Amino acid sequence: MNTTLVIITFAIIAFWAVLYALYGKREEKEEGLTVDFFIAMWRTKRLLGFIDRLAGRNRKFWRVYADVGIALGFMGMAYVFYALFKTAVATLKSGGHNGGVQLVIPGVTIPLWYGLVGLAVVMIVHELSHGVTARADGLPLKSVGLVLLAVIPGAFVEPDEERLSKASLRTRLRVYGAGSMANVATALITLLIINLAITPLLQPSGVLVSGVLENGPSHGILQKGDVIIGMNGVQIKTIDQFIGFMNKTKPGEVITLTVLRHGKELKLRVKLGTHPDKPGEGFLGIYPAQNMKSKIGFDWLIMPLFFSLYWIYVLNIGIGLMNLFPLVPLDGGRMLDDVIKRYLPEGVANPVRYLTIGLGLLLLAVNLIPALANL
Repeated sequence: MNTTLVIITFAIIAFWAVLYALYGKREEKEEGLTVDFFIAMWRTKRLLGFIDRLAGRNRKFWRVYADVGIALGFMGMAYVFYALFKTAVATLKSGGHNGGVQLVIPGVTIPLWYGLVGLAVVMIVHELSHGVTARADGLPLKSVGLVLLAVIPGAFVEPDEERLSKASLRTRLRVYGAGSMANVATALITLLIINLAITPLLQPSGVLVSGVLENGPSHGILQKGDVIIGMNGVQIKTIDQFIGFMNKTKPGEVITLTVLRHGKELKLRVKLGTHPDKPGEGFLGIYPAQNMKSKIGFDWLIMPLFFSLYWIYVLNIGIGLMNLFPLVPLDGGRMLDDVIKRYLPEGVANPVRYLTIGLGLLLLAVNLIPALANL
């Protein structure tokens, strides 16, 4: 077993043991920290006034905004269900080698700091949108806060559940759909900023080696993070130039790569393998990506800004849509559940709900198992 994994696991268990010993026997309260097994929640009322002021400025706007969120919610629900069904079928056909869900773990499956920035934005806009929409429709909030589930951080806005359950169906759907509405809106705004303000400042500057295939031709020669800027003396700036060069190579051919590694230029020779999908072509055995740099300098500012905005976009659109998957306790599941209970007789509604839950869990499992195996 991986020693690092064992150390991390014991560290997590020790952390929760200490936290539970200090706070775990306290009763749940409206403010402060409460701890259960691998769940810690910190509640406060300090931000409720800010949410009230934001919701009170233009209640009509927030209600229209939330109505759009209802429509987006059901369209997104159908899209996510179809997408996961399609990828589940592909996963089963491939024998479980490909999955449709990517786990979001900063430092493991996504970059650490950019991932944390993106996740913070996801949580803030999502929960703030829930709270503002609830207040715009006159529903009281009990608290806002932060939550830690094992090692996964989160945020929440806690409405008065009794009042929410007695509210009209439209009001409940507004509250549920508002979170993903905010995430999608944030993703679109971020995409506009990237395309209109950041991308014009960038230019291609080689091919980034984002990964090296184990036991492939480049294993032990190229490293993750290398930037290929030349091949056999030919300057390489774009992915298209890289692909065009590789399409002309043959298996067994030795090529000379000009590579930037930690700011230093290196000349490396690689004997090409056979392309797994094109037997007559050479294969380098890397995961290539377009490398970029700023046209105006200030790479220390422009590039981190670009990557921060990129991950804000990716995580908001991905998590926002995934939250609409029709499975309780996700917002999409709560929306569908309330509609089923409202419009179907109890004898029909319950079987439909159970069928939806079972099918949803099955689709998630089929898509998640390859992602877990690839960790």
